[in-house]
Amino acid sequence: MNDKVIAYQGVEGAYSHLACKNVFPKSISIACESFEDAMNLVENETADFAMIPVENSTAGRVEEIYRLIPKSSLFIVSEHFEPVNHCLLGVKDSKLEDIKYVGSHPQALAQCYKNIIDLNLTAVAKFDTAGSAREIQEKNNQNFGAIASKLAAELYDLKVLKEYFGDLKGNVTRFIILSRKNIIPDFEKDKEYITSLIFHVRDIPAALYKALGGFATNGVNLLKLESYSMTGSLQVSRFHIDIEAHPEEKRLKLALDELKYFAKEIKYLGIYEKHKGRENYKLL
Repeated sequence: MNDKVIAYQGVEGAYSHLACKNVFPKSISIACESFEDAMNLVENETADFAMIPVENSTAGRVEEIYRLIPKSSLFIVSEHFEPVNHCLLGVKDSKLEDIKYVGSHPQALAQCYKNIIDLNLTAVAKFDTAGSAREIQEKNNQNFGAIASKLAAELYDLKVLKEYFGDLKGNVTRFIILSRKNIIPDFEKDKEYITSLIFHVRDIPAALYKALGGFATNGVNLLKLESYSMTGSLQVSRFHIDIEAHPEEKRLKLALDELKYFAKEIKYLGIYEKHKGRENYKLL
């Protein structure tokens, strides 16, 4: 999937930009102001794929994405796990003791909370990590720092005051790669797959229990179960599930048959290979 155009949210140097470079090293990356803008570029055929973060091992899920995906016409075609090495950055002539304020995306601030408190810094929420790095470059004030990647430090000529600034080692963000084409891999017995879909249950007693029961009785593992209220209602919930199986497997076919009986408006988000290094990462 090289030589493609990849859209991501943020500015140059963001972790999403770094993920694009690692997954698509020979492709063009386009920075977008919002996740929705990045997804729209794929929908209108300006970009081939969108690199979208969905959860982090320290700070949890990116809630906005779960609101956008049901409204989108895009499909998940792959997943990627990007190790996150937060760095405390400052302008070239600054020292660690000079920093009084630190800016970054709220997710990054949450992932560095203990270190921020230990240094008695005032956290300032910004739109994204790399944007905060660009901002302190423009301010050129020794009292202002940013939490961002080493790539951002290189791009904006900043000083790394403290590497590995995150509170926990092994911090990682899971990305999904979205395409306007539903690229479904053929089932191969020696490979592992994920089937992602969303649904809401029928208005009957214990509907969710019954809808999910087919996965248990057929030995199908659920990697993720997310629930959130549907737009305009606090009574009806939509459920997002990631299933550890391919629809061509008999056990999943049987489980989906039971799901169809107790659920409605089932929408398939994508069928894709399970990331080979997934077992190395522990997500919330």
